[in-house]
Amino acid sequence: MSLPIRKAVIGDLPAIVEIYNSTIESRAVTADLTPVTVADRAGWFHQHTDQRPLWVMEDGDQIVAWLSFESFYGRAAYQYTAEVSIYIDQNVRGKGIGTTFVQAAIDACPKLGIKTLLGFVFGHNEASLRLFKRFGFEQWANMPGVAELDGIERDLVIVGKRVAE
Repeated sequence: MSLPIRKAVIGDLPAIVEIYNSTIESRAVTADLTPVTVADRAGWFHQHTDQRPLWVMEDGDQIVAWLSFESFYGRAAYQYTAEVSIYIDQNVRGKGIGTTFVQAAIDACPKLGIKTLLGFVFGHNEASLRLFKRFGFEQWANMPGVAELDGIERDLVIVGKRVAE
């Protein structure tokens, strides 16, 4: 499924939050344990820039997925490294949207001044780990038991890929 991707606008934030909140219950995608509000995410939305954009994917007039680039660690020496996060509406998962988004992210890196992409993925989120692996991301770190979800300790895996030399 290849759908149009565009830069997010503030009017998209309710749909972005709705998709994000739909992943919380699975305990496989985000470390948030309770839903967030649009107000909670407003500051996060405004932190995105032309160099660290927030994108949405639309099917007709409905947002079905979003992707964010975020600076890694907030220090100047890491300016060429970004974390990428992808969230997909539960009704369209498994239809190639993640593949489309990862490829678009990689393709955009030279223009965004990004040389290294990172993904932070729970170790039990096998679908996301497979997605990144298909694009040549490698496991760069495993942080065992750093998250606790409903009394179960979970690993955080950091995957990475050099996209420019």
